[in-house]
Amino acid sequence: MEETTVKYKKEAQPSKHEVVVDIKHLSKSFGSKKVLKDITLKINRGENVVILGKSGEGKSVTIQCIVGLLTQDGGTIKVFGDEVAEMGSDELKALRTKVGFLFQGGALYDSMTVRENLEFPLTRVLKMKDQGEIDQRIEEVLDAVGLLDAIDKMPSDLSGGMRKRAGLARTMIVRPEIMLYDEPTTGLDPITSREISELILQVQKKYKTTSIIITHDMECARITADRILIMGDGKYIAEGSFDELKNSKDELVKSFFNAKA
Repeated sequence: MEETTVKYKKEAQPSKHEVVVDIKHLSKSFGSKKVLKDITLKINRGENVVILGKSGEGKSVTIQCIVGLLTQDGGTIKVFGDEVAEMGSDELKALRTKVGFLFQGGALYDSMTVRENLEFPLTRVLKMKDQGEIDQRIEEVLDAVGLLDAIDKMPSDLSGGMRKRAGLARTMIVRPEIMLYDEPTTGLDPITSREISELILQVQKKYKTTSIIITHDMECARITADRILIMGDGKYIAEGSFDELKNSKDELVKSFFNAKA
């Protein structure tokens, strides 16, 4: 696909925020290893929040706790005002239709075409039966990610960037209100990485999504973030805009931006 030419700018947030994710004093251990020690975070509707941190700091653990894939040891997580730890299986299923999770590899079914990958959540999760409506939604979301021409291709026929786009399309097809991106540009060349980063902004603008973006890619963080949090020692050690953190005098914070060069 040709390099994206349209630039999607971050829009100013409204003065009155609606909190859609509210995390207080979250902790999580695996055996004797304490991964999350004291995570407190509020995310407002419509904003893109980027989380930075070294490998093993618990960035991905945090977002897995948000959708109930992992159970926290302590603290609270409220999504749309409801406590995740208190949800039963049916409530968790309902939550996961509102929260899209884009895994690193796209998590496509290799035995299905792109069309079939997108049709699967519509028929199995949303229980849609009208084929015309299903086809219309598939074509709409593929067009939004620039992948309409690949509708009948197999995942093995797609480039890495196209697989990311297809994975994003399958996540967006159920129209989630919150998007969780786990290393969305990992393994991609710089041009494709920029296209995916700008696509995240396009999704935010078109679908009014709220997003948490886990990344090591500082260019992705610069392009997508309304707000950045940096993790260290199991908690957040810094918060601010890209430019604010880039100009920080804290040595650990500065190390992320120095590594960019």
